[in-house]
Amino acid sequence: MHPRQGEGWREPVDVMREPPSSAGDNQLEFRLLGPLEALKHGQDCAPTAPKTLQLLAMLLLRADKIVQIDSIIQELWADEPPRSARTTMQTYVYQLRRFIEKNRRTGTDDNMQLLTKLPGYVLRIDTARIDVYVFQRLCQQGHEQIQRGQHNEAARTLRTALSLWSGPPLANVDCGPWLSAYAVELQEQKRNAHHLRIQAEIEAGMHRELIGELRSLVTSNPFDEGLHGQLIRVLDRSGRRHDALAAYRTLRATLNKELGLEPCTELQRLHHQLLTADRPPQ
Repeated sequence: MHPRQGEGWREPVDVMREPPSSAGDNQLEFRLLGPLEALKHGQDCAPTAPKTLQLLAMLLLRADKIVQIDSIIQELWADEPPRSARTTMQTYVYQLRRFIEKNRRTGTDDNMQLLTKLPGYVLRIDTARIDVYVFQRLCQQGHEQIQRGQHNEAARTLRTALSLWSGPPLANVDCGPWLSAYAVELQEQKRNAHHLRIQAEIEAGMHRELIGELRSLVTSNPFDEGLHGQLIRVLDRSGRRHDALAAYRTLRATLNKELGLEPCTELQRLHHQLLTADRPPQ
């Protein structure tokens, strides 16, 4: 998060959400970028018991890695575990194993398993079935496309990544300390992906098309200097330098009044270019 960011990131809601993979409706697919869902035949069959769902979220977000028993207990009960914590946790593990066995594809190479591996447990699963990992791979692909100058392709890739979101991550999970921290990290990854997508579209020449969206975003996120910088650039590149200067003045006044700060060095440099350059800053 930008060090001067004073509010949570808010953006227009995506109306399209792609499935995590194309493995088929008969294979469990997991969504965590919104409510946690376990989809089979297009229907959610996720466990309903709160702590079982919480443990499932933890294992999915650490897929193919050992999740230590002590970490699970801290996540489920924070600093006040009951005396029976280990026994109760083992009950939740048993319930998840039953859930996996019940929903595994029979007669296939579906190798999803929940294994005991000291000092904890590991969920073996193809991560292409989990939307978080699909999102992260698409974001990496979009970043690489930007570096290669493939801005139209990058914008499409990042739009696909963002379409996987349906709301706050783990929205239906009672998150303990570990999951709460991870949810914040995921929100930050989404925010960065959104910035990258807009940057790709700016470089692809979609200046006028972005003005309305960016005006909405800076209204919802008044201290996000990255968004303000993008708005100023698209206004200037659309031949609206007067509006670009006005956007800078509005940001500067807000930062001065609310935080007692000046815009960051990058924005001050952009402002100077607006005042002195004969062409739109690049």
